[in-house]
Amino acid sequence: MSQPSDKDTSFPVGKDIPAQVQRPQPGLEHEMKPRPVVSKLESPEDAPTLEAYKAAGKLQGKLAIVTGGDSGIGRAVCVMYAKEGADVALTYVKDREEVDAKETAKMVEREGRRCFPVPVDYHRFGTEEECQRVVKHVLEESKRDVIDILVNNAAEVVCVIALQQHITKDVTDIKADQIEHTFRINVFSMFYLVKHTLPHMRKGASIINTTSVTAYRGSPSLLDYSATKGAIVSFTRSLALQVASKGIRVNAVAPGPIWTPLQVASRDDKEVEGFGDGKVPLGDVAWVSLPSVARATFSWRARIPPTSRGRFSIRTVVMLSTAKVITSRCYHRSWLLGFQ
Repeated sequence: MSQPSDKDTSFPVGKDIPAQVQRPQPGLEHEMKPRPVVSKLESPEDAPTLEAYKAAGKLQGKLAIVTGGDSGIGRAVCVMYAKEGADVALTYVKDREEVDAKETAKMVEREGRRCFPVPVDYHRFGTEEECQRVVKHVLEESKRDVIDILVNNAAEVVCVIALQQHITKDVTDIKADQIEHTFRINVFSMFYLVKHTLPHMRKGASIINTTSVTAYRGSPSLLDYSATKGAIVSFTRSLALQVASKGIRVNAVAPGPIWTPLQVASRDDKEVEGFGDGKVPLGDVAWVSLPSVARATFSWRARIPPTSRGRFSIRTVVMLSTAKVITSRCYHRSWLLGFQ
């Protein structure tokens, strides 16, 4: 299925997603059917339409690191930041995600910005040495000594592999190496990247962490994953307090169900079929919401007052029958974000 046109009223939603599965993790965006929309947002018109994102140059000359930037939410962040004028460094799993990483790099370069793909060792990404190497590589390749934005986005859902591959549904099935690996990828990497990026940040810099609605509502089949997302919430709030005196903001986005490669790589084919259909209160999952989550990270970077540290955009996308209305609520003090 092709990408929507500049103004389209027939984009697919949950019921249009066929059965499919990818193994191993991480999934590959170029093999997904349909491909996620990367850089188009919901139109404010009455009819359900998508329109190209209109940038305003608010990140002109900035340098951003986006982990997991080869696909999914990370790709949408890279493209949107490039449209706003930023150079982007993205991490991807070497010997697995090269095709997706090259596609994202081309998208960034088409916006007239530089892209620095950084291959990482899948089995070492949660180690301090690998995270330190990523930061050093970005500084050397970009020939910059200041990093303006860090988007901690890479994550994993570990499956139990037996005769079939399913998301873990029983805590007694979770092995020690599984939970350790999930925390290492989802939490340890975030901690170490922050540790080695902060010395290169100046007043006005931003750190945006990707957590999940599962941190707030829980998930019986994503126990270890949900636990890591809860840890990210606490880490974000605490780090925001720690670096506030330096003029550095730390915030997070908590996406709901999003059509990304992680979905097809962590579920069986029947669970993927019709993904998200009926999973949100008012209708289909927002297949088109991936760039909206990216826009949420941009809002934290460019539009939110300096006092808004440690806050969260709870991105549980709610779509009415018109597939138009999307709500975003800041969890802290119920402060509403504007996504005009």
